[in-house]
Amino acid sequence: MEKKKILFVCVENSNRSQMAEAFAKIHGRDRVEVFSAGSRPSGIVNAKAVAAMHELGYNLSKHTSKSLQQVQSEAPFDVVVTMGCGDACPWMPARQFIDWEISDPRDLPASAFNNVRDEIERKVKDLLASI
Repeated sequence: MEKKKILFVCVENSNRSQMAEAFAKIHGRDRVEVFSAGSRPSGIVNAKAVAAMHELGYNLSKHTSKSLQQVQSEAPFDVVVTMGCGDACPWMPARQFIDWEISDPRDLPASAFNNVRDEIERKVKDLLASI
């Protein structure tokens, strides 16, 4: 079976898309090839995202914040999932496009941040079950 290629995109590639990439790697294992990027990457992975994923046993500190240009060579993708970047998310070659309306948790307290993390995990699990 050929691996499905998934790209998760948000604005900064420091929170939502990073956690989505991690969950797709955790739950998709060897069935998927996963990437994340930002329309305006911050250059860092948010320490809150690192801490939130650490609570679940995943080391997000090894991830890096990337631009869309840095992952463009991996196209075409089977699925591109955008998260709240709206018109700032340029087109990327893919078979399927999905937009998840997920607010940026960057400035939220830890408990609310973790609620967003958990919502992302649920959505990633549903996505993986559908492809």
